[in-house]
Amino acid sequence: MKTYSTGQIKNLVIVGNSGSGKTTLSEAMLFEGGVIERRGDVESKNTVSDFKEIEQNNTCSIFSSLLYTQYNDYKINLIDAPGLDDFVNGVVSSLCVTDSALMVVNAQNGIEVGAEIHGRYLANANKPIMFVVNQLDHEKANWDKTVESIKERFGVHAVLVQYPVSTGAGFDSIVDVLTMKLYKYPKEGGKPQIMDIPADQKDQADELHAALVERAAESDESLMEQFFANDSLTPDELQKGIKAGVLQRGLFPVFCVSAKRNIGVARLLEFVSQVAPSPNDVPAPVANGKEVKCDQAGPTTLFVYKSAVETHIGEINYFKVMAGEVKEGMDLTNNSTHNKERIAQIFAVAGKNRTKVTNMIAGDLGATVKLKATKTNQTLSTDSSIKFAPIDFPEPKYRTAIKTLSEGDDEKLGEALQRMTFEDPTIHIEYSKELKQIILSGQGEYHLNILKWHLDNVFKIGTEFLAPKIPYRETITKFAQADYRHKKQSGGAGQFGEVHMVIEPHKEGTPDTEVFKIDGKDQKMSIRDKEEIPLAWGGKLVFYNCIVGGSIDARFLPAILKGLMEKIETGPLTGSYARDIRVYVYDGKMHPVDSNEISFKLAGRNAFSLAFKKATPKILEPMYQVDVLVPGDRMGDVMSDLQGRRAIVQGMSSEMGFQKITAKVPLAEMNKYSTALSSLTGGRAMYSMKFLEYEAVPGNVQDELLKAYEAEEKEE
Repeated sequence: MKTYSTGQIKNLVIVGNSGSGKTTLSEAMLFEGGVIERRGDVESKNTVSDFKEIEQNNTCSIFSSLLYTQYNDYKINLIDAPGLDDFVNGVVSSLCVTDSALMVVNAQNGIEVGAEIHGRYLANANKPIMFVVNQLDHEKANWDKTVESIKERFGVHAVLVQYPVSTGAGFDSIVDVLTMKLYKYPKEGGKPQIMDIPADQKDQADELHAALVERAAESDESLMEQFFANDSLTPDELQKGIKAGVLQRGLFPVFCVSAKRNIGVARLLEFVSQVAPSPNDVPAPVANGKEVKCDQAGPTTLFVYKSAVETHIGEINYFKVMAGEVKEGMDLTNNSTHNKERIAQIFAVAGKNRTKVTNMIAGDLGATVKLKATKTNQTLSTDSSIKFAPIDFPEPKYRTAIKTLSEGDDEKLGEALQRMTFEDPTIHIEYSKELKQIILSGQGEYHLNILKWHLDNVFKIGTEFLAPKIPYRETITKFAQADYRHKKQSGGAGQFGEVHMVIEPHKEGTPDTEVFKIDGKDQKMSIRDKEEIPLAWGGKLVFYNCIVGGSIDARFLPAILKGLMEKIETGPLTGSYARDIRVYVYDGKMHPVDSNEISFKLAGRNAFSLAFKKATPKILEPMYQVDVLVPGDRMGDVMSDLQGRRAIVQGMSSEMGFQKITAKVPLAEMNKYSTALSSLTGGRAMYSMKFLEYEAVPGNVQDELLKAYEAEEKEE
């Protein structure tokens, strides 16, 4: 395989709704480029992408697949991305290394949920789009409605480059208003007969050609002047204008194909080779504040956008050559770990097929194996100052607890989950000591069900999903005083320690309290020392030494604090972590012989426990900011559902043609929300959530939690 220069490389991600035909289109493009000798199909489970068993079982893409084809002396790298939002990892990572997108649209359905969602990601990433209307040979294909849906969602930027003469079983001819030719295909597809546009199509073709010329002229001031002067553009000027318009996202060309019958695919490839941007046409990415130009003369730099583990191969890392030239046997430094890595082998990848190559130039996409310690989001380079920012993956939206059916499999489960997160950074794992559960978080219920399939079928580990517990917190709402004497005598040296303390709520920025009313009398606190302890689970414990007159020796104060820290991990209401408490130790007693650290640790712990119960303790729950993008016609249903989840709506706005609801919602009410939202909106809404703060639960909710905890304690 030849080595392609940067200007001969095109990198595109193929996006669209699941079922639109992305994988079938990929297959046809590889066939047209001579990379494969025969086209597979999804039903026969023999495509070069979607080659994993779980994808074949579900007949949909779950992982992104790197592919390439060769056309007109260009190497066209393609990433076939999953259409379901649960597997958005494949879309987001692909956008970081591609320069434009082919959005495949099913001619039976028009713009669907997946296309809407991918459109938002493409807009945020500022990526050019080329629309490919597929399945025009289907009996239910509707060209006009499909085009209408594209323009409704993506506006006037969507411009027809082609249209079908007819749709359904008779679909075999395409009018191309860029070349102003008719492409007529044989029944089985393949190479077309290129003809003049027939008279009955001429008026429509002329009208669409004029619209295309006008849109192309708008992308460049000099072209606009030419257009006004001559009322037209030359073929070279037209191509220049279209290329500029595509790059600026001012023009979204619309093509029509039947990927299954290989109609229109070669012409699409021809357009991509001529018009789609190369890696050096787009703005240079920034690493550590400086631009890294996609230049063969630059320092060799790879960015790993995806890592996987494959049977018989082991770990495989997919990369983009961001600068320079990578050669077989080259040593690079991982600028995240500072380890040296040798690039022993380089592969050009076409799904399950890999072709060994000796080198790759800036802008190309490839893969390598047998790296020692490199994974997704890491930069390999000869220049230690280059380190690209990590891909910003969406936060998890769905959580569940998991446990093995056999305790002997716990260690195997840990290893398997680590491997799953190595391949999919949108899966988060938390081994919660507090909740005594392993918490899995992902993009949706389907996402985590696929993970469970791997555990059951690949790793052979029996597991079950459980309702995840909520990490509640406990705190106090008023001051309280308590004292406790620990005394133990059992022959020989005894134990004695007495501690008097006051506790009160801690609020950041409020002054220390110097006088408390204890037993009806003012008790002044002589603060000799103050220690603020940030707690690992959030909030603070503030510990004050107010001992005067030596009633407790200073050497025993660390033991008292240790007792407090032990007790603060198990609040009295639900056993949850406590937080945001001030503790003033102001008096006590010692024994000249029997006092020791263990005595004061126990006395401090018990005094704190007594005071905590008197201080009107309150349960706190985690609150999340939830942003929901929803079609306007489903707004009422989504609002009602959120209010039923104790949400506080904080704002509403419009974004990218959708209504955006911002609400503060308790985590306890978000269980299975992704499934509920999909049901309410036909899958057309999407949401994100991020932790905000802890807030006190309502009284009725606290009563329910207390009863549930009491019942749980009795069972144990």
